[in-house]
Parts: sequence; C-alpha cells; structure tokens
Amino acid sequence: MANALDRLFSPRSVAVLGASADPSKLTGRPVDYLKRHGFTGAIYPVNPRYQELAGLPCYPAVSALPTPPDVGLVLLGADRVVEAVRDLARAGTPAAIVLASGFGEAGAEGQQRQHELKQAAGRMRLLGPNTIGLVNVTDRIMLSASGAMELAEFPTGSIALVSQSGGILGSLLSRGAARGIGFSKLIATGNEADLEVSDCLDYLLDDPETAVIALYLEGLRAPDRFRAAAARAAQIGKPIVAFKVGRSEAGMRSAVSHTGALAGADAVYDALFRQLGVIRAASFADLLDIPAALAPRRALRGRSIAIVTSTGGAATLVADSAGLAGFAVPAPDAATAQALNALNLADAVLDRNPIDVTLAGLRPDVLRTVINTLLESSTYDALIVIVGASGIGQPDLVARPVIEAAQATNKPVMVYVSPEAPRIVRHLNRNGVPAFAAPESCAAALAALLKVYEREHVPSLASPQPKAGGSLPAGCPTSGPLNEAESKQLFARFSIPSIQEFVAASAAEAETAAQNLGDRVVLKVLSRHIAHKTEVGGVRVGVPTHDIARHCAEMAAAVSAKSPHGIEGFLVQELIRDGVELILGFHRDPQLGGAVLLGMGGIATELFNDTTLRLVPVTADDAQDMIASLRSAPLLRGFRGRPRYDVDALARAIVAFSDMVVRLGPRLAEAEINPLFVLPEGRGVHAGDGLVILQDL
Repeated sequence: MANALDRLFSPRSVAVLGASADPSKLTGRPVDYLKRHGFTGAIYPVNPRYQELAGLPCYPAVSALPTPPDVGLVLLGADRVVEAVRDLARAGTPAAIVLASGFGEAGAEGQQRQHELKQAAGRMRLLGPNTIGLVNVTDRIMLSASGAMELAEFPTGSIALVSQSGGILGSLLSRGAARGIGFSKLIATGNEADLEVSDCLDYLLDDPETAVIALYLEGLRAPDRFRAAAARAAQIGKPIVAFKVGRSEAGMRSAVSHTGALAGADAVYDALFRQLGVIRAASFADLLDIPAALAPRRALRGRSIAIVTSTGGAATLVADSAGLAGFAVPAPDAATAQALNALNLADAVLDRNPIDVTLAGLRPDVLRTVINTLLESSTYDALIVIVGASGIGQPDLVARPVIEAAQATNKPVMVYVSPEAPRIVRHLNRNGVPAFAAPESCAAALAALLKVYEREHVPSLASPQPKAGGSLPAGCPTSGPLNEAESKQLFARFSIPSIQEFVAASAAEAETAAQNLGDRVVLKVLSRHIAHKTEVGGVRVGVPTHDIARHCAEMAAAVSAKSPHGIEGFLVQELIRDGVELILGFHRDPQLGGAVLLGMGGIATELFNDTTLRLVPVTADDAQDMIASLRSAPLLRGFRGRPRYDVDALARAIVAFSDMVVRLGPRLAEAEINPLFVLPEGRGVHAGDGLVILQDL
C-alpha cells in the first residue's frame, strides 16, 4: 500500500466531504487553505446544500464526483463518518483523513464506532479519526483544518513531525515559522484506527526532503514496528527526536519484586529510545530546538566547544549549561591564541574561553576573522556565537559573519541570542544556522549532535541473539513461585552462578552444612511463599558456625509469628565480604514487553533508586551501557583506592539474564536476583538471592 501513502501525502485530487462555504468555520477552512497555499490539483467540495463553493463546482455525494479522488478529507460529524468512508472506499479512493472525534477516545460506544469505521474503509488507508490532518509543506499541500494554516508564510525545511496530538502539530508549525525553522511534512495521527506512528515513520524515512524526524508521543500501539522503523532510521542516518508525555506516571507496580516497583512505564520508554538511538527531548522546547540543530547535518566529533561573545553574563550561562551537559570549554591552544592576539583588539580577551571580543564584535571583518580562526583550530569541535543587546540595532553585523563561516565549515556552528530578538533568530535559522533563545538549548543541541555521531562511529560489541524456548531444571515447578534455591538453579542453567550454599531440612542439617562454609555464614529460611524474608525475620548475616542450631530455632519462631506461610527448611550460605551488591531483575511492560533492570542492590534498593532499564534482548553494548549509566558505577571501577570489580563478568550476566527472559517467554512472570554480588576483578559474579514466579501458558 505504499502507493496509497504516496497519494495521501502528494494527492492530485482532494474531495472535501462536508465542506462549508464559510471559511471562518472549521468545515470551511480546508478548501480555503488548499486554494490559498497553492495546491495545484483538483479540489472537489462535497455537500448537497451547495452547487458551487469557493468558486468550485460542489458535488452532492461521492458517487457524483467526476473521478475517484486521491484523498477524501472527511469533515462530517461522527454519526455520518462511517457511511462517508464507505462511499469513498467504494469509489476507489486510496486514502481518507477523518477529523471527527467521538471514536476510540469516547468509551465503549466510540470504540465500537471506530471498529465500524475501520471495517467500512476496507483496503483504503485511514488517517485518524480525531486528527487535525496533515501538512505537506514541501509541496504546499495543506490537508488540515488547523488554525495554524492561517499563517502567511510556511518556511520549507527538512524537519518532519509526527504527532499523536493535533494541537501540537499547529503549535510546532507556528513556533517553527516564527523562528524561521522549516518543515517538510507534519502529520497528526489522532486515534490511529489504521495509520499509526510507524507507518508515518516508514514513509518519511524514504522521503528525500526529510532529514530529521520529530515525534510527539503519548504511547505506541505497535512497538515492534516502531523498533524496525527506528532501526532503519539509524541505518540510513536519519535522526529521530521524540518527546514522550506521561513522564510523571508511576507505571505498573508489582507487589512481589523490587523490580516491579522500580520499573515505571516512562523508564521503559526511556530504555526503548536509548537502545534504538532515538534522541529523547527532555522538554517540549527541545522537540523543536534539537531537530533544528540536527537539520544542517553537521558532525560533532568531540566535547570541546569554543564560545565567542561580546557579553560576559550570557557567555557564562552558555558555558555553565555546556559544562553541566559534559562539554569542555578549554582555552585556545598556543597557535590559536597567537593568531587571535595578533589582531590587537583593544579590551578584548582572546586567550581564554569564552573569547570575549567586546566592542570588536560590532566589526564584521574582525568577528569573521575570530570565528574562522577558532573553527580552523583542532582544539575545538564546535562553535557557539553569542549575540548580545548591541546586535539588535544592526543584526547583520553579527549574523552575516556567522552565516558565512557556517557555510564554509563542517563543524557545528550555533548562536545563542541573549536579548529578545526574534528577527535575528528567524534570520539565522532561515540561513541554516541554528539559533536559540535559551542557553540550555545550546547544551541540548550539542548533546544530541554528539549522540548521533557516536552512534554512527562507535563500533558495536557482537552479541548473539537468543532463541525462544528454554527448559527448567529437573524437579522445578512449572508454575507459581519458586523458592530461593530453585530460583538460583534456574539462573545457573543460564550461566549465572550462585554463591556457595546448602539446603537444610532441619537445624541439625544446617549445622552440618555450615562446617564447610567458614567461621561465619548467612542463614535464611527457605519458603516459596515468602518473597521478602528480611521483613519477617527470615535472614541472619554473620551467624557463627557453632551457633547455627539456636539461630535456626529463633528464626523459625520469628517467621511463624510474622507470616502465615510455613517454611520448607533453611538455606546456609557463604558470607560474601568483598562484593558489591546489585539488583538484576525482569519487568514486563504491558505495552513494550520484557525489560531487564540493573541497579544498586540489597535491602535499600528502592531507597536509593539507582537503576537503569533496557528492553530484551539486551546486547553486550546495552549491558556495558547499563553499567555505565548507574550513579554507583564508580564503585565498580576502583573508587578511591577500592579494588576494581569484575565489570565484564557483570555484563555477561546481564546478557545471560536477558537470554533467560527471552527463552522462557510469557511463562516467566517475574524474576529477580537481589543481591547479585560483583566480586573483585577476575572472580566473576554470584547470585546471592533469587526470586522467580512462573505462570501457565
């Protein structure tokens, strides 16, 4: 159906069903917008009340049209939409856009109506319902009723937007136009009864006019298709920038494992974007600023930034924001400093960074020389020029040298406009120089540029893809919770070893087992129905070997008093004195599927909340990235004289845990290792505790 999408975005004819003769009404806007903005194809208003509309013949019904339209734009109320869509489909129309609300978003009755709508469309593709339409800025085709179409001018550019909100389409289009940022295509997907985000992504990836794709997301209806589209985007070098709403959502929480409490829905989306190389916009402003910075297609190869300014305060703001984002602002190297000082500029500070040109910044020839000198320096990977208040009266004094320099270099060049000067911002953006009104935007743009470069140029670690299907250990229950010993036998089957331990049916057996584990041991009750043993007094650490029997009796009594569940015996374990405790867990998101969580472990896991997530399958690259993402990661790498721990073994355990999740598939309800002991370098990792819940298929 690729041809249907071609016709949707570039129709030769458009039928407007329910068109009004009053352009001030929503139903009167689309015909007016198509004519006003230069659509050169045929426009067929359809409304039995008129014989002529806006100077065009008006038709009483779809069946009266002289030829099947490429697109049917349906402006009718919800109760009349289904029949209208059926008429378009019968006529052979490739695609329709349905603006009406009152469908899937309106409860059970609306959901039934949306089902009927999809049935009525048959093979015809549908955008919507509950959409504001789409805008093909490249070809001046405005298939929308958005009030943003009232703009007198639409800058054409290489940024495409796919939004699940119609209002956001109009908002970004108008904001972009005001700032001189051009778009190629804008699509509001609405309820996604048929065409959804991934369909639009697939089309835009093949669109030669689109270099960057911005997404406004509320959720994903087809995660696997989104993954495939994002993977193709990375392969062909088209960055995707996504703003996902719902960040404050607590997400699904489990009553059993720590993992369920730590893995909120937004964290899973964050993991998805990170694994796919999708740049996540932290703020709504970033959804426009970051694509604008990526559109010129400049490569940022490092973290060293030069800042040129004539105003010290604004330079400090930019330098501070860049520093917080991990970028350096080093002083010029000796050769660059010598070239700058040779300009003999009075009052200028040229041997530091930011480079303050003061009043010399009002001389275009001097500013041009300073900028070119910095861009030619091997010290700097990018340049930020600051426009101060002195640039308002004569914007070309700064803008022209910057534009000329940007056109002559492959390095990223951007501008922070400190005063409120929309004319300068618009002029710079129109000429291919990203210009921002906030210092934080510069830092966000730099971070996005670096992420794109690193993804394209940092080699990946090979990681085998797991296959579905995996067996359980002999004697292991096939459903319900496993006890700790059984859980760790399952982990060991997938190459995650346990600490040394013995199962004891009685205090006497526990006492015998402890003789093989040193002078002090860890003692636990064994029960498949007690998930958090510490909460009921079921764990004791550092128990003297000679005193095991007494501790068993006291522990059994304590658990009996606090828990209705009986115990199956005791677990006697070696005491690990030199390991770092982490948590490794599994969470199943209802939308996106299985995810692996890594974090600071032990009993204070939820208190510290130092965690990171990745969706399965987790690759070797993902595993290393997960480890580096933890705030506590320095503890593993020899922090303040401590030993270096076995990070490579930890990475292998993460991949193995992911392999287990994939191979067991839907019969794995929950799984967690907490703590997972990471031992000093060369000694590997060992599961200290384990929880697994299986379910019948």
